[in-house]
Amino acid sequence: MNQSNTHTKQNVQNDAELENQTAQLIIDTLNLDIEITDINPEDYLFGEGLALDSIDALELAMAITQQFGFQLRSDDSKNREIFRSLRALAQHIAENKTK
Repeated sequence: MNQSNTHTKQNVQNDAELENQTAQLIIDTLNLDIEITDINPEDYLFGEGLALDSIDALELAMAITQQFGFQLRSDDSKNREIFRSLRALAQHIAENKTK
């Protein structure tokens, strides 16, 4: 296997692990009575999908700050995009985490 394929496989594995970690953070922070596997990585977190609300977003943002070491700002124009789905949120965490 060449270096490129190994690197790509590692990235995919890391992405999946971070998605699972983020899903567990959502479940634990919001006291949801669901399993990680119940969250489709592409489903909406707000409205349809998990049906989270703005209070949930604030709680989740605080938990992300504690666990990953960076802040999500309430006035960020990209919040709708960042919190669109589990996958989008995990990607944002991967790009910004300091812990």
